[in-house]
This record gives sequence, C-alpha cells and structure tokens, in this order.
Amino acid sequence: MPQLVRFYIRHTLIGFAIAAAFVAALLWFNVANLWHLVTHSDVGVLAVFLLVMFHGIVFSGVQFGISIMRLAEKDDNSGGTRAPQHADLLIPVRTDDDPRRRR
Repeated sequence: MPQLVRFYIRHTLIGFAIAAAFVAALLWFNVANLWHLVTHSDVGVLAVFLLVMFHGIVFSGVQFGISIMRLAEKDDNSGGTRAPQHADLLIPVRTDDDPRRRR
C-alpha cells in the first residue's frame, strides 16, 4: 500500500477516534439533555451512530488537513535583508497629465 494511503487512513482513524470521544463527552456531560433523549427514544442508537459518523467526517478531515500542513519543511532564514532597496539612478518618466492638453 502506498505511503500516502497509509498516512490518510491512519489520520482518518485518529479523527474518528477523536469524534467518538467527543460524542462520548457530549453524552457523559448530558449536554442539552442529550443522554435523556438518546436513552428514552427508540431511535437513540441511530442518533448516536449519526453523531459519531458526522463528527467523524469533520474531525477526520481536520486531522488530515493539519497533518498534511505540518509536513512542510522549515524555512531557512538565509534570504535577503529587510533593509529598503534604493535606486542609484532616478529616471524621469513622462506622462500625459498636462491639463492644457486635455480635450
């Protein structure tokens, strides 16, 4: 299996694990009385499954995006200076902004 595919699968699974922990925390702390709604409804299991699935999609996308962005190489600061650059020779530029020449 290519290394990039393994990288994607690994970070997607990490994102889904974070999503499962997040939904477990939502249920544990009974946010918006969610625990009561899930346990006293006949579709509570489906609701928890959908919460984990949709949060997993979002969290895995964010996890993969962050991991890709962290792969960038460090910039070396051996570039130019921040001092302003001055021109040694000023060349006049002719323009057609003379108000007497307007029609």
